[in-house]
This record gives sequence, structure tokens and C-alpha cells, in this order.
Amino acid sequence: MSTQVHANLTAEQVTEISESLDEPEWLLETRLDALDALGDLDMPSVIRTPGRDWTNLDALEYESFVDPLDWAQEKDRVDAEGVDVLGWEEALNEHGDLIEDHFGSVVDPQRDYLTALSTALFSAGTVVYVPEGVAAEDVKIRTRMNSQSLFNYTLVIAEESASVTILERQATGDEIDGNRYYSGVVEAVAGENASIQYGALQDLSEETYNYQVKRGHADTYAQINWIDGNIGTRLTKSSVETRLLGDGSESRIVGAFFGHNDQHFDIASRVWHEAEHTTADLVTRGVLDDAARSVYEGVQDVGTEAWDTNSYQRENTLMLSDESEADASPKLIINNHDTEASHSATVGQVDAEELLYMTSRGIGEQQATDMLVEGFFVPVLEEVEVDELREDLQEKIAARLRQ
Repeated sequence: MSTQVHANLTAEQVTEISESLDEPEWLLETRLDALDALGDLDMPSVIRTPGRDWTNLDALEYESFVDPLDWAQEKDRVDAEGVDVLGWEEALNEHGDLIEDHFGSVVDPQRDYLTALSTALFSAGTVVYVPEGVAAEDVKIRTRMNSQSLFNYTLVIAEESASVTILERQATGDEIDGNRYYSGVVEAVAGENASIQYGALQDLSEETYNYQVKRGHADTYAQINWIDGNIGTRLTKSSVETRLLGDGSESRIVGAFFGHNDQHFDIASRVWHEAEHTTADLVTRGVLDDAARSVYEGVQDVGTEAWDTNSYQRENTLMLSDESEADASPKLIINNHDTEASHSATVGQVDAEELLYMTSRGIGEQQATDMLVEGFFVPVLEEVEVDELREDLQEKIAARLRQ
């Protein structure tokens, strides 16, 4: 385990961050506990396929580009009627008790080394609070990272019978020499009969190392849907997860990525069925060009009490060059026989027959390949119910094909 970061951190630095955000004592203690735990925590588990660890997080020299007291961002937040979309300081002032109840309840602050690091150091935060019965669309959060490192935290709370659609965009602003580090933790809490749809599009610079965890808890008849689009960064380690805790709860996790040059994507989708009559659908598609690499893990875990479960998973990766590499590890863990479940994963290249068919009808080979790539993403894009996010993804895919 790497000790390169926490050896350079101090309790005084963590205290300075907390005081600058006017945080209560309980939160400072949570941060300091996370800092103290770093020496005993492992890096996040990486995806293994037979004979290979695809991602080496220990090799990163974090201390060279993580400065906890030097952070800068542009943060745009767009709220909707009846919904509070607040910066961290304002949210603590207005909803301090609510935050204390839910902070760290979904994502364990000491889940692993990088999560604890983010808990100790986060300086950029947003709280989305949707009161009971409120239905809201078009909540937007746009983050432009203007520093070498940035630790971001987002808490979404949808109370009983509330619903919200959130679109988050992450990009890099000011140019900075050398590598960067972005960390993002999202906790989502959906109360009884509530609905949260959280769409994220990550397009950080290709000098950025990116660690993100998005995790939700769904109560009775609640629904949490995730859309996770990854275009940028040099290395992305992303995990999107839902625990279906209430009877009749549902989750859909939709993922899309497009890598080129030497980009590396380590993508995981996970769902836990822990109650009766729950449903999950995991859909991911990715494309790799040049020497890009990807590995995907999808986990459907059906608990002993999860009667009448429906759980489906499919992942497909398309490789455009002989130098790209990809693998996938779909997993079913079933502890209740009253389950309907399936999982599949494919890795392959552009279909030669389809390419020949198109070129034989006067379409140039590059144009034909681009058209096939755009068509490859259609099944995922059709799952994206947020029009603006779907259009953004289509534009990013088209722009990548033109590079």
C-alpha cells in the first residue's frame, strides 16, 4: 500500500480545510478519523481477470500533484422549483442536521484508502435536497477544475415520493503543467417511493488521474438510476453502485466510455438486491482506439431475502486498433432461487462484413467506421432519458471520432 500521500499530510491541514468551510465539530472529527485511518487502509480493489491486475493504483506518485490547501474551481449550480441545490457552507447552515444524518451513511468514509483521502480533504461540495412530494427536473451541476488537485463531494437526498433529475458535468479549466488528480464521491438517498436520476459526464483533461464512487440507497418502491459517461482523463477508476434496500425498489446503471491514445478506464457497476421484488438493469458500452485500455466489472448480488428478483447485465467493448486492450468480468452472486437474472459481456473489433458492405456501396472506410461506432453506442444512448445528457454524449463521441 502506498503511504506517499498521507506521510505528507497533517491534522493541521485537514483542520484548516474544515475551518475554512465553517464546518461543525462532528465533521472535523470525521475528517481527522479518516486521516488517521490512511495508514491501515488498502487502495481500492482493482479488477482482476485470469493472471492479470489491470490497474495499479499504488504506482501513482500522488504526492507530486496532490496539494490539499491549493484548490480552485468554477462551480455552476442550477436548481429547480422546490429543490435546494446548495454549496457546502450554505448547505451546512440550512440543513446541518440532515447532513449529519446522511453524511457517510451510503459511502463508508473509510471504505478504502482513496475514499478516506477524499473524506479528509474534500473542499468542494454540493447538497441536493428534494423535500417530500416535490418533483423536479433539470438540476445541473457543472464543475471546472482549475487546480492541480480537487476533492469533490455530493450528497443527494430525495424524501418520500419526491423525484429529481440531476445532470453533472466535469471538465478541466485553467491549464496547469504536470499531472492532476480529481476525486469525486456521490452519496444518493432515495426515500420511500422516491426517484433519483443522476447523469454524469466526465471530460477532464488527459493529464488527470480520476477516482470516483457513486453509490445510492433505495428504500421501498424507490428508484435510483445512474448514467455514467467517461471521455477524458489519463486514468479513471470509477464505481457506480446501488443497494436495493426496500421492497419493490429499482435501479438502472448505464455506462459509456470512449478511450484513445493511452487512456485507461477501470469501470465497475454493482447492485445489491436486499429486499423482495427488486429490479436492476446494468448496461455499459465502450470504444477503444490507439493504445487505450479498459476493464469492466459488473456485479449483481442477490441476497437471501431478495425474493422475486429481476437482474440483468450486458457490457460490450469495441476496439478500433490492434494496440488497444479490453476485458470484462461480469458476475452473478445468487443466494435466492426465486431469481430471474442474466449477464453477458463481449469484446471485439469492428465487424469486417459490415465494413465491407458499407465500403462496397461507396462509403469511405473511415466514414464507415465512424458510422459503425456511432451506431454501436445507440443501445446505450437510448437508455439515457435526459435529452441534454444524451446530446452531450453524442457530441463528445462525434468529436472523438474526428480527432
